Amino acid sequence: MSKVTPQSQDFSKWYLDVVKEADMADYSKVKGCMVIKPYGYAIWENIQQELNQRIKEADVKNVYFPLLIPESFLNREKEHVEGFAPECAVVTHGGGKKLTENLVIRPTSETIMYDTFSEWIHSYRDLPLKINQWANVVRWEMRTRPFLRTTEFLWQEGHTAHSDKAGADTEAHRALQMYKDFDREFLALPVLTGVKSDKEKFAGALYTLTTEALARDGKVIQAGTSHNLGTTFAKSFNIKYQDVDGELKEVWQTSWGVSTRLVGTLIVVHGDEKGLRLPPKVAPIQIVIVPIYKTDEERDAVLKAANQIKNDLKRFRVQIDERTGVTPGFKFAEWEIKGVPARIEIGPRDLAKSECVIARRDTGEKVSYEQSELFTAMPKLLDEIQENLYQQALKFQQDNTRSADNYEDFKKILEEKGGFIISGWCGNEKCESKIKDETKATIRVISEEKHSGKCLMCGEKADKKVYFAKAY
Repeated sequence: MSKVTPQSQDFSKWYLDVVKEADMADYSKVKGCMVIKPYGYAIWENIQQELNQRIKEADVKNVYFPLLIPESFLNREKEHVEGFAPECAVVTHGGGKKLTENLVIRPTSETIMYDTFSEWIHSYRDLPLKINQWANVVRWEMRTRPFLRTTEFLWQEGHTAHSDKAGADTEAHRALQMYKDFDREFLALPVLTGVKSDKEKFAGALYTLTTEALARDGKVIQAGTSHNLGTTFAKSFNIKYQDVDGELKEVWQTSWGVSTRLVGTLIVVHGDEKGLRLPPKVAPIQIVIVPIYKTDEERDAVLKAANQIKNDLKRFRVQIDERTGVTPGFKFAEWEIKGVPARIEIGPRDLAKSECVIARRDTGEKVSYEQSELFTAMPKLLDEIQENLYQQALKFQQDNTRSADNYEDFKKILEEKGGFIISGWCGNEKCESKIKDETKATIRVISEEKHSGKCLMCGEKADKKVYFAKAY
């Protein structure tokens, strides 16, 4: 009997079952926090390593800033502190004594970084300044779910400073494109990209750009964001530079980031009834070899062949499942839950024909291969699995993107089918808020395309084409 609840029966329970049975994470004794286990952390490591390379290729340097932020720093920017105050954890005592000033455990690092930026930046020659930090942050969440929403999580946060708006615009869009390409090429994730509404943007930003992924339950995940912060923080933290004419000017800034939420995104976008389905590029184990035998003599011969295959495929992340006391069927089910892209089965009958059987996790298809073919066949097969997972997710996104011209149709689609709903919006925040209050759907993206119809809520002329959805 499967250890994983069917998606169709209870998607939330399915998700928690997958996290547990795939051995990705465990609950911490600290409410709302998780222990990321080796398999789950290996996925994050692969994300981190690939994305870190892309960040460095953009001439962004890695740094590290303190976890603790003076409370007065957050209070310098009104919109920012109002946005984060409900989520902040505050340290009031240290060394057995009450602190002279409370310290906030970072919910994000703009304030502590930008106080330092004011000391680093003096001249136009100091610009652009582009840094990135891999760190943990704490946001006091009431409802948590491993990877998707936790009180403490891991992320990267890029922060840049520029001489003008054009430079900040270019950087904000560059970061968004980097995330979109990374999602497509490495995680096999199709994402919708665009600008957020003012109501949904980052606290203190001029505007926020976003990547939005569609889960199998019809809800949407904000997978990554990039913000043009304008001169808001420069004014609050006195970050000025002297231009070529000797005039003092405020810098324009951006910030951008993704987090361990991407691990949860992989689960809910690619997962099926059996568990995880990991794209080969991000999978901790790309190929698992399961030896099949009955006698000690067969065991020796099969393991010898399995090790030869592993050596032939050493360019990949390969593991041989040599466990005793469990059946091959048990092993198959376990590796399927873990989402390993390809499974090689080899037994005495396969040895007699110099063959092996490869099971694809994306389709469940099994195909026999000559052992001598594996060196050239496996790279093509893994590339095919990577692309197929993307195409499957893209088709699901396309099939679950619908239009609604009136509020009744909108509510019916949202209730019965979910997914993205394209509608018109007049731009009035009151209409946006009323839709959210009544349906829990929010504007995920404002399209660059103009709308020629009416606002979904008020019926007034609407030139904004927006994508609504319920979100995690």
